[in-house]
Amino acid sequence: MKALVYRGPKNVRVENVPDAKIEQETDCLVKITSTNICGSDLHMYEGRTSVEEGKVLGHENLGAVVEAGSAVRRVKTGDVVCLPFNIACGYCKNCERGYTGFCLTMNPGSAGAAYGYAEMGPYQGGQAEFLRVPYADFNCLVLPEGAEDQEDDYVMLADIWPTGYHATELACLQPGESVVIYGAGPVGLFAAYSAILKGASGVYVVDRLKDRLRLVEEIGATPIDDSKGSPVEQLKELTGGAGADKGCECVGYQAHDVSGDEHSNMTLNNLVESVKPTGRIGIVGVFPSEDPKSKDKLEKQGKITFDIGKFFEKGLSMGSGQCNVKAYNRHLCDLIAAGKAKPSFLVSHELALDEAPEAYKHFDERDAGWTKVVLKPDARKAAGVRERSGKSKVSPIRKHEQAKSAGTRG
Repeated sequence: MKALVYRGPKNVRVENVPDAKIEQETDCLVKITSTNICGSDLHMYEGRTSVEEGKVLGHENLGAVVEAGSAVRRVKTGDVVCLPFNIACGYCKNCERGYTGFCLTMNPGSAGAAYGYAEMGPYQGGQAEFLRVPYADFNCLVLPEGAEDQEDDYVMLADIWPTGYHATELACLQPGESVVIYGAGPVGLFAAYSAILKGASGVYVVDRLKDRLRLVEEIGATPIDDSKGSPVEQLKELTGGAGADKGCECVGYQAHDVSGDEHSNMTLNNLVESVKPTGRIGIVGVFPSEDPKSKDKLEKQGKITFDIGKFFEKGLSMGSGQCNVKAYNRHLCDLIAAGKAKPSFLVSHELALDEAPEAYKHFDERDAGWTKVVLKPDARKAAGVRERSGKSKVSPIRKHEQAKSAGTRG
């Protein structure tokens, strides 16, 4: 089968790899029809993790079940399913308590397993034609009839929308409260989208990329451009000096200033300044236990300089950790089915799997307009660049290839 394979920093290739297959009687095999590139994939792409060469990437996956193991009872061949990025057993102590992102069974010696990710177990990812799904009855979200016509909405249930929602839950955001979100990448935008759905009175989102800030405004939140000055001061000006009731960190350890210099503590310390006394912060941006390629001595060890004094004085609290997708995906699925939410607003590109290496390059460089890429292993379903109206035009990648084959310069 064809799959996207990691071959080193900024080097991913579509290759032929051994076919995914059922290995345990509780598995199912899914033909992937939509699979997203995630911002956290870029940590591996940039060489900032220990991911092994040869790993098939991709943890935001949707497709149709083509085979089910003999012990699978609920999931049937032909079901269209969305797969939480967490691979969970369903019966360990953490899974029983709902912490499926911290399963104690699927990645021995660690809490938590995932498809196609560094140190998250031996599982291959879904940026491929087929994917093996362990414990299929537990891990598959069977989608409602007609889901094939809204794949770009439903595929967001694999990770990115539940993770954004999780940020607001970690912050304990309540209806009528205000929230400031640092980062308007896909996770930050979905945190803002979730906050609006939950009835927040004010949603403020900090970033500096114009296309991201435009989307912030389009969904009804207030953009804050930190290239124009201190985001803390801008927030206080917008809130009469008060700040926000709650805060969400949706950037992680590769946060950088306007000059491009990394400061892993930047967003967290800004949140301490931005959130009102007794408020709460939800952290879903990735912070690894070590970052050997950081230029900072502390950050190499997975540590940062944190404003603990101000945090304590203000009586703040925080919650952190990766999302337990199954805690939210069914409810969010129902919102899509009922026409109450359309998370595909974020999708900028639908591309064939063969175009994935070039897509990674554009997404990693934060090129204008590359907000969310959905890969289609069946190239016939790849619409190219999506217009916000829902129409599409020819992908610039494909357009360039067409120009070359026609003998012209693209």
